[in-house]
Amino acid sequence: MVKSLHRSFVAAALVVALAVGISAPVRAAESGPHAAWMDWQPGNDVTNVASLQRGAAHFMGYCAGCHSLKYVRYARVAEDLNIPEAQMEKLLLLPGSKKGDYITTPLSAADAEAWFGKAPPDLSLITRSKGSDYVYQFMKTFYADPARPTGVDNLALPGTAMPHVLSALQGVQEAKFKVVEKTVDGSKITEKIWESFEAGEPGQLSAEEYDAFLRDTVNFLEYAGEPYKAKRLSLGVWVILFLLVFTLFAYLLKQEYWKDVK
Repeated sequence: MVKSLHRSFVAAALVVALAVGISAPVRAAESGPHAAWMDWQPGNDVTNVASLQRGAAHFMGYCAGCHSLKYVRYARVAEDLNIPEAQMEKLLLLPGSKKGDYITTPLSAADAEAWFGKAPPDLSLITRSKGSDYVYQFMKTFYADPARPTGVDNLALPGTAMPHVLSALQGVQEAKFKVVEKTVDGSKITEKIWESFEAGEPGQLSAEEYDAFLRDTVNFLEYAGEPYKAKRLSLGVWVILFLLVFTLFAYLLKQEYWKDVK
């Protein structure tokens, strides 16, 4: 009986460890040859409060005009990120919003569809559904394409309806493609394969500064997807330590019960 309980306890400990201590990254879908940009990662840290504060300011300044965070309240953001109430009301609150409101966009769905062809998605869970790497790669891989209505296209999401809202910061880079001919089912097709980005219209930030800007923004979006994540990870360490110690005592108890069993 003790042996059975011990095995059950170990199994339960593994389940808890997976639940609280491991957060598996989600990669964006890849098609075609593997390219260098598919490995770009933000390297963000949801325990970095200063980064989250900057990311919140970036989101409200550049994203909130079109995108909402409908599961996150202003007051919760201010509390978690140590933002004073006066500063929150001055820098974060959109006109007409209250601190207890969810973060919604003033852009109506009808106007969004008229201007972009579709309403911009809510970003509350974007990093949980697509992964932080995907969001980072998406915002880094806009390139000039005069054939598109917005003048740009995107490697991570070809044909995107979203304009490059950060073009003033990053600039508008040119993409270099290699054209390859293939034969599929007896028919010849041409395929464009990305090779590199080249300097185009410059932006206000250097490449390193733009990467830091995106890192903070993606960090905030990861926080928005799970505001309790930093505390969960911190608590998870203590839970695992407790389980390890408890497992040791359970093993010693098992040895004591079974030492006289032949």
